[in-house]
Amino acid sequence: MSRKKTEGQYEGRQNHIPNLKTPKIESWKFQYPGSETSIEVQIPEFTCICPKTGLPDFATLMITYTPDKLCLELKSLKEYINFYRDVGIFHEHVVNKFLGDCVQACNPKSMEIRGVFNPRGGIQTTAVAKFIR
Repeated sequence: MSRKKTEGQYEGRQNHIPNLKTPKIESWKFQYPGSETSIEVQIPEFTCICPKTGLPDFATLMITYTPDKLCLELKSLKEYINFYRDVGIFHEHVVNKFLGDCVQACNPKSMEIRGVFNPRGGIQTTAVAKFIR
């Protein structure tokens, strides 16, 4: 398949993702600012939709971060995660959208979002996005 033909199949399918309005992730005040605490949140049942086929994608997402003054509030994070069940989004965009929204919510010292997507068609994808202040 030529490169031009492949690009045409995906043209414009994800242009809206960076500005996609997602539920707000809340935060709470961290009582140990200045410490090098590492927090890991695992989301073993993440689902979204393949924007090309409309089939479900399943993944384990891991959020690892070092808080500064705020921590992610988990109940609002659960609501945020559920939003993606009906969203057509590429794996690479999932981790970057998550990263941007989580960084906006708690302004950490550093953060990494790792998405390990279940194999489909014999291919397993891991996508990682990082933020370091």
